[in-house]
Amino acid sequence: MITVYPAESAHRFDHGWLKGSHVFSFGDFYDPDNTAFGPMRVCNDDTISPGRGFGAHPHSDMEIVSIVLSGVLRHEDNLGNVAETSFGGIQRMSAGTGAIHTEHNPSDSEPVRLLQLWFMPRTRGTAPSYATGRFDPAKLDGRLLPVVAAEASPEVVGIAQDMTIYLGRTQAGGLLDFRQEPGRRVFVYLIGGQITLNGDAVLRPGDSARIEGVSHLELQADGDTLVMLIDLP
Repeated sequence: MITVYPAESAHRFDHGWLKGSHVFSFGDFYDPDNTAFGPMRVCNDDTISPGRGFGAHPHSDMEIVSIVLSGVLRHEDNLGNVAETSFGGIQRMSAGTGAIHTEHNPSDSEPVRLLQLWFMPRTRGTAPSYATGRFDPAKLDGRLLPVVAAEASPEVVGIAQDMTIYLGRTQAGGLLDFRQEPGRRVFVYLIGGQITLNGDAVLRPGDSARIEGVSHLELQADGDTLVMLIDLP
């Protein structure tokens, strides 16, 4: 089953320094029928103004992934980690027993756009940790490239959950093919362009799809496209 959530169904917000959308219930937006998809809890598409950001705040027992789409994002935490990430970079914080961090746009002229993703961990109460990684954006062309997964590698950031995050890019007319084991879930978020899933469901920018009981997906690009696909238990 493929269930499409159009961009208009997401909670849009504009706080001046922060603009974007919440695909799931988040903050002051609460929908009891839209709180999770498997272990996935948050998919926020955020744009932060120059020189602004999120002040120090705590988390626990959550896997938090930031994918920067444009601009630069600066991270600092009480574990001693400091990092700046641009497109091609991934941040992952395993909050575990507790971590405090800030996320900030260090530029004085350019906004930063990022996807903020939260997932429940396989095991609660573990030691907090932080990791960054980089992938080659050229490798996105014509394929679904794993950028976060349970098994880490030099170009894939590890995460404490049985899941994989893919990014893919293709020109109009291109096809991205995905196969998975039966009984798993797929979450798709369209960052830009237009795609058709399995010849039927059409996604436009900001649309998402939650997919169950489908082990083979064909993503047909109807325009120059950038897409995120997440394989979930």
